[in-house]
Amino acid sequence: MKHYTRKELDMLEKRRRINLVNSLSGYKPANLIGTMSAAKQTNLAIFSSVLHLGTTPPLFGFVTRTTGDVPRHTYENIVETGVYTINHVHESFVEKAHFTSAKFGRETSEFAACQLTEEYLDGFDAPFVKESVIKLGLEFVEEIPIKLNGTILIIGQLQHLIMPESSLLKDGNVDLHAAGGSCISGLDGYHRVERAYRFPFARPSSIPDFDQL
Repeated sequence: MKHYTRKELDMLEKRRRINLVNSLSGYKPANLIGTMSAAKQTNLAIFSSVLHLGTTPPLFGFVTRTTGDVPRHTYENIVETGVYTINHVHESFVEKAHFTSAKFGRETSEFAACQLTEEYLDGFDAPFVKESVIKLGLEFVEEIPIKLNGTILIIGQLQHLIMPESSLLKDGNVDLHAAGGSCISGLDGYHRVERAYRFPFARPSSIPDFDQL
């Protein structure tokens, strides 16, 4: 077993350290966030930091940076227009989704550059990804700065959910395997979603006798 102290981590070559630390949180969801500027320029970017924050109201968050030498078109568009989309990445277009992370200029839409298709709902001014099976339309409600590293937690409230009925289980869970979902490890590793286990709701009275298993 290798034991890294914080000092040893800081001394690693930069790219090696970035890859190592980004992998430590395990598998993460792969999502494309679609936005449009006030000037009607579309943007699409892959994120692995989307998380569920609450059910009533339905809230989702993701983490982005607003500092550094890279323009933050996703953040700027969300603040300008107040709406954005979260689109699940599926194996059928995972390579195209990955390359939305390239440093395109403001005048270039990642939809066109990576050959993905814009899709719209009437009255909602943010582009969905047509190729995505599960897609969410959100209204921007809050941003929380994380001062320690210059990132921001963006919080949105779900306004639209588009998905096939065949991906919805009887208990309300989404069958991510049936939908062909993908997940991310580190910065550039992509994985298929496979079913493994599903257990009943955990109550003290329902804990099995693990010694007998």
